[in-house]
Amino acid sequence: FSPGPNNIMTSYTAFNFGVKKAIPTMLGVIIGWTILIILLQFGSLIIFKKFELIQTIVKILGSIYLLFMAYKLSFSSIKGQKKIDPQPVTFLNTFFFQFVNPKSIIVGLTAISMFISAENLLRDSIILTVIFFFMAVGSQTAWCLMGKYMRKFATTDKFIKNFNYTMSFLLIVCVILFYV
Repeated sequence: FSPGPNNIMTSYTAFNFGVKKAIPTMLGVIIGWTILIILLQFGSLIIFKKFELIQTIVKILGSIYLLFMAYKLSFSSIKGQKKIDPQPVTFLNTFFFQFVNPKSIIVGLTAISMFISAENLLRDSIILTVIFFFMAVGSQTAWCLMGKYMRKFATTDKFIKNFNYTMSFLLIVCVILFYV
């Protein structure tokens, strides 16, 4: 539920394009996050411990992607302007982003190391996956609705532009926090 990259992209999409157009964005996060958690449970933890360079590469690629998304959010056009027509964040954007999102990977690895025991590996893995799935559904829904209802206050192009700048700035802050 924290203001991380996934939630910011969902809120941005709902704000600018409505809830219906935000559904693919939300599904990309929910399905991608759930698959990431499952993959992390089946061996990635060992790989990251053995090859720390992979974790650094994921962090850098995720940071570059977030900066690209911040750029796109910041410079999306407002109705009536003659710029490139903005598009909602797509299912594929958010789905594949999960696998290079440093925050998702760190949260997943931390949860796995804290809550999964070797004695009850299968049971604990299923419980963790189900909990994270429902948390993703709740989080994405809450941020989508926040974006939708923020739109009611958006009576001017200036407000919309400032909202987009704020979402872009928050993505940049997420990148900075990966390195501090």
